[in-house]
Amino acid sequence: MEGGGFVSWVKYGPLVSFFVVLLALWFRSPQNEVLNDRLDMVLSSLLRAERKVGMNDVARPKVAIGFGGCVDLIVDGVSLLNKIGLPPTDQPIHHDYIENAEQLAQSFAYFFAPGAAAERFMLNDTLFNELVEASRDLPGNRWSVGGNAPVMAGRMATEGCDVLLGGSFSPDFTDILSQHITVAGNIVEEPDIHLILEYPSGASWGHYTSRRANRYIIHSDDHNPYLASLEQFAEELEEFKPDLLVVGGLQMMDNFPFQSGERDALLVRLADLLSSSSPQIGVHFEMASFVEESIMEDLLHYVIPHADSLGMNEQELPNLLSLLKGSNITVLSDPNPRVATVLDQMREVYRILNQRYKYTSTESGTNGAKATGKPLTRLHVHTLAFQAMIVTRGSQWKNTMSATAKASLTANRHVCGSNDINPNKARLIMDDSFSVSRQEGSQRIPLQETRPVSCWKEEDYEICVAPVLVCTEVYQTAGGGDNISAAGLVLQI
Repeated sequence: MEGGGFVSWVKYGPLVSFFVVLLALWFRSPQNEVLNDRLDMVLSSLLRAERKVGMNDVARPKVAIGFGGCVDLIVDGVSLLNKIGLPPTDQPIHHDYIENAEQLAQSFAYFFAPGAAAERFMLNDTLFNELVEASRDLPGNRWSVGGNAPVMAGRMATEGCDVLLGGSFSPDFTDILSQHITVAGNIVEEPDIHLILEYPSGASWGHYTSRRANRYIIHSDDHNPYLASLEQFAEELEEFKPDLLVVGGLQMMDNFPFQSGERDALLVRLADLLSSSSPQIGVHFEMASFVEESIMEDLLHYVIPHADSLGMNEQELPNLLSLLKGSNITVLSDPNPRVATVLDQMREVYRILNQRYKYTSTESGTNGAKATGKPLTRLHVHTLAFQAMIVTRGSQWKNTMSATAKASLTANRHVCGSNDINPNKARLIMDDSFSVSRQEGSQRIPLQETRPVSCWKEEDYEICVAPVLVCTEVYQTAGGGDNISAAGLVLQI
């Protein structure tokens, strides 16, 4: 019997296996086809929305962007930590800055497991240089133009803008920038280096597993915290006459060991620059990973009141809101928030900042002083799953629906490292429908494949939400927010 059974299997086994595979394909393929068709439809609809607004090649928009920049050294985070022999810690702990290898392990673990983006200043120059040297010959490493300002400048130049970039760079650095970027700043021999520890979704480090792809950034800058290009940037700004002024890179000041009063003096000069710019020029401030409460308070005093547009991610939004409401900084928030949660937080930020502006304006009028600052008229939040914008109706910001679509598409293009979006390397993780608020009885909006960007009016503003075709084969997450924010702005100036 045993021999006969074996002969029967040899004779009929392959045929049985063929039918099993055929049946599996039969039952699976309709579902896969539906998902693929849905992705194709969402993609084509987003592309159509993006194309509704074309850039004018005759008159390229002019954008001035500051400050600073660096060279990014991008490596696989887990491989680097393994190479230097840093074992996984049993204590994931938040640190405002990094002084030794143990704190690095604790801080990395704290953000790695939930898959939250983080950036920390390293006070220990020796350890930082050791990490850089270990990264130089790590397989798969890449060098890239880095820093909020240069990355946003590169995206805006690519999308059809002429850019004035404020930063102190080496000749090698400026040589690789777009011909549509003019640099205002000093020449330095050695640019600052930022270490980008990337990791994919599902990566493992000891008993930790990352919930989503993201990065942990370490820097130990010499030039960027001092806004060294500010004076020359201000001089060239008058002649450049930009349509938009963008400020970013201020997180380099976070926990940096300034002398007493040094940081305040720099931010006063920046505030003077912003307040002296023409009221017709839009001012956008790009948030970042801030953990020092005093610098956040300085930003609320010196920078944010002069910006009529803000950009940030799902970590930075609750961080700002918490401070605005008088609470402490939130170091770690949900890396995958629901749409309703984000929209409620955005409404609060919009309301509080505009209440502050009205109060300040009233006080200035009462005292006979000249009013300073601007109302917030644009707020863009970029998350892994979706893009959301609030834009004041009647403000200078136009094409909100197309801008939200472009921001969504840029998220995939940057993370996948390709201008051509491949639906086979993407997935939708936004819900099939979402509530516009967490308040009971709030309207639910379905995700329509043929019109994936949902826009509606509330109070004095319009809200637009677009799903992101989340890249499943990650090339790079670092610089994602800067590329997304820059792309969204391009269609609105």
